[in-house]
Amino acid sequence: MGKLSGIRVVDLTMFLPGPMLSLMMAEQGAEVIKVEPPAGDPARDQAPFAGGHSIWFANLNRGKRSVVLDLKTAEGKADLTELVRGADVFLEGFRPGVMARLGFGWDTVRALNPRIIYCSLSAFGQQGALADHPAHDMAVQALAGTLSVNDAGDGHPAVPGVPASDVAAGLTGLAAVLMALIGRERTGQGDHVDIAMLDSLLPWTAHIAGRALAGGPAPTSADQRSLGGAAFYNVYQCADGRHVVLGGREIKFAKSLLGALGRPDLVPLAEAEAGPAQAPLVAFLRETFATRTRPEWEAFMADLDVAFAPVLDFAEAYAAPHIAQHRLLVTDDGIPHIAPAIRFASDSAWHPGPVPSLGGP
Repeated sequence: MGKLSGIRVVDLTMFLPGPMLSLMMAEQGAEVIKVEPPAGDPARDQAPFAGGHSIWFANLNRGKRSVVLDLKTAEGKADLTELVRGADVFLEGFRPGVMARLGFGWDTVRALNPRIIYCSLSAFGQQGALADHPAHDMAVQALAGTLSVNDAGDGHPAVPGVPASDVAAGLTGLAAVLMALIGRERTGQGDHVDIAMLDSLLPWTAHIAGRALAGGPAPTSADQRSLGGAAFYNVYQCADGRHVVLGGREIKFAKSLLGALGRPDLVPLAEAEAGPAQAPLVAFLRETFATRTRPEWEAFMADLDVAFAPVLDFAEAYAAPHIAQHRLLVTDDGIPHIAPAIRFASDSAWHPGPVPSLGGP
């Protein structure tokens, strides 16, 4: 029994944003019916595999039930109609207009079930100049401006390691669906939620967008504290080629580290504006960190009050004691699972739900 027990979700989405949304609902007890085409969600074919399933697919679709429907056939349409009649939430992730052409646009679904919460997830939303434009995460990040500050260090934007707009849309969609469900309790009526990856990502840029919003120049990595223009919010290479970060800009951290390094005279530079004024401090720290290995710096920092961290790869991160203490990784039936970040004191110990086979539980 979870917070969403009794809620039924019909989910036509694939890949990442929609499955992430419905996964978090399933983890809180919602019944999620994953409607797949005969070929299945393409994520099923993404390597690597464990326990007979794609690890990517398993981590986004555990605890759901798969139903195969061909929505180009009368039988498939009839079956989806019955699912819609008994659903609380309907998720779709197609380009605008596709669901209407299939006979399951918002107006049609609302007529079948006036209480349903209908959520559309797309790159650019249901209206606007880009509504019909095809895009996945990196293209959305390019158009949102975030890729321009993802600096590869050679003057070119780097390919993002995390699909931020996908994740933003999944989280924003979850919040919107839950809000709509609360609203339905008051009005008795369903609603249509239009979630765009671009729209969902823009609020994540508030910390760096000030000058551009005010009509000034766009932010760059050289002059923004959170983009590499500040000495105490930066990445440094060690003598062994590994990297560490200083990830806190409070002046107390600068006093702690620079005092331990015998250079308290440099503390005022840490208080200066990001960019050229801090360049001498950045240069000093680069030279200093290059004199010792990453383990040596970890030992040096152990007793200092500094927001410091080694840059771990995924294998190192997953092996860290903190991950184990929070039980963030769980293996079930040979499949490694990343546990949900949302935990409630009233919940029992979390276990991953079964991974659905195509067309099965």
